[in-house]
Parts: sequence; C-alpha cells; structure tokens
Amino acid sequence: MKERTPANLVRRYLMLLVGLFIMSLGVGFSIKAGLGTSPVSSVPYVLSDDITPLTVGQTTILFNCCLVLLQIVLLRRRFQLVQLVQVPVAMAFGYLCDFSVWLLQSINPTTYWQQWIFCIAGILLVGTGVSFEVTADVVTMAGEGVALALCKVFKLKFASAKVCVDCSMVLIAVVLGFAFLHRLSGVREGTVAAAIFVGITSRQVNKPMKHVGAKLLV
Repeated sequence: MKERTPANLVRRYLMLLVGLFIMSLGVGFSIKAGLGTSPVSSVPYVLSDDITPLTVGQTTILFNCCLVLLQIVLLRRRFQLVQLVQVPVAMAFGYLCDFSVWLLQSINPTTYWQQWIFCIAGILLVGTGVSFEVTADVVTMAGEGVALALCKVFKLKFASAKVCVDCSMVLIAVVLGFAFLHRLSGVREGTVAAAIFVGITSRQVNKPMKHVGAKLLV
C-alpha cells in the first residue's frame, strides 16, 4: 500500500468534510420531511424532541461519543487509539447537522407527496455523503465503527452487523419515544425507506466516485 503524504491526507480529510456536509443536508431534509429519519439519526432526533433541551446536532455528538465508548468496551485492548478521531468527526457532523437544519428552516412541505420529495432528497444526500466518506478512506463514522467492532468480537459479516446496529438504533428510538413522549418520534415509513435505499444509493455513487478518488487522492 502506497504511503500517504501529508498533502494526500489533507485532500482525503477535505473529501470527508464534504461528505459530512452532504450527509448533514440529508439529515436536514429528512427532519423537514417529517416521515422519520434514517436509523443512525433516529436516536439523536428523538432525544432532541422535547426529551432534552439540546439540538439535534448536539445530541448527534453525544450519541456518537457513546458509540465510540461502546467500541472501546467491545474491543478493549484491540481498540486502536487512532479510532478516537471518530470523536472530532462526530463533532463536525453534529455542528453541520445544526447548520443544515438552520439552512432549511424556512422551507416546509405542506402535503404528503411533498414530504416524500424531501424524504427522497434526504436519502439520496445521505447515501451520496456516505460514498464520499468511503472514498476518503480515513476514518469511519461511529455507527460503522460499532458494526466493525461487532464483526471482530462476534465474527459477523459487516452487512449483518450493520443491520443489527441499525435495527438496535431504531428500537432504542422507539422505546425512548414511547417512554418519554408517549408517541413515536423520528421513526416512520421514511425510516424504513432510508434503511433500504441509503445503502443502495451509496453503492451506485461509489462507482463514479472511484474514478474521482483515483484522480484526486493520489
């Protein structure tokens, strides 16, 4: 494997930052749609919905830090200190989520079909952002980090571990919603759509992104 130069790492982290912003826009569109957020955003969203006084970006930071702690518990001595970079990445993503919500504050869908347009836009944006993250290849998001930890500890395939993580997040969001708000919050038909199509979108975008990465990240 070719050693990465400082200039190469700068380009990769810039690509990661672009991906985080695209993902945060996807989160903003999903929130505006009102049809449920993606599984990875479901817990932060419900925590920001009258359970805590924090914004969705702030709860995203806290939740992702908890996921990093979970990785440490699961892996123990096998946890690599470099993975602590997930914390500042989570902080950047959280602040970008709040910024994206602010950008979209004046736009409100009024009909169900308009909600679905916002939901689909959110799915496409999150999937595209994930593709940027994968192409940058410098650090994983905390949710994927937990899935990778489960793979190492329980010898699971990544796809199976990712499904377990996503389902667990949705279940936690449902429990929190009913326990504190006495209703579902952040989990609806859009959540199911996101669980199915974010990965599909990411895989499709990965194809042209490989060529982009080969030119920009050398």
